[in-house]
Amino acid sequence: MIKFVLMVNRQGQTRLSRYYQPVELSRRAALEADVVRCCLSRRKEQCSFVEYKDFKLVYRQYAALYIVVAVTDAENELSVFELVHNFVEVLDKYFSRIMFNLDRVHVILDEMIQNGHIVETNKSRILAPLTALDKMADS
Repeated sequence: MIKFVLMVNRQGQTRLSRYYQPVELSRRAALEADVVRCCLSRRKEQCSFVEYKDFKLVYRQYAALYIVVAVTDAENELSVFELVHNFVEVLDKYFSRIMFNLDRVHVILDEMIQNGHIVETNKSRILAPLTALDKMADS
C-alpha cells in the first residue's frame, strides 16, 4: 500500500504532497524534511529504493524534480518505480498542450491512486476526466 507521494525540487522544497494514511500536520513537515534529506543525499548510481523506518521509499529524479513514494513492505518496489514513470509520462502528455496547474496534477494522481492503491495506469483513461473538463471549459 502507498503511504504518501511527494514531489520535491533539488532544494528540498515540497511541490506536491498527497497522504493516503493519516499523518498529523505537525509531523508532516519533519517527516517530509527527513525523507527528502534521505533521498537527496544519495548518489545517482545508488539504488532508488531505500528502507526508511517502518516503510520503504521509492524515488525517481527527473531533471530538478524528485518524486518520492513511501510504500509498505508488502508493496512491489518495481511496480511503484514504474508507476512514478507512468505518472510523469501522463503529466508530460497533459501539460504539453496546456499550462501547468497543480489542481490538475492532483486530479491525475487521484485517477491513478485511490486510498493508497494503484487503480489505473492507462494514460487515456487517466486523462479522460480532464479532457472532459477541458471540453466543458472551452464551450
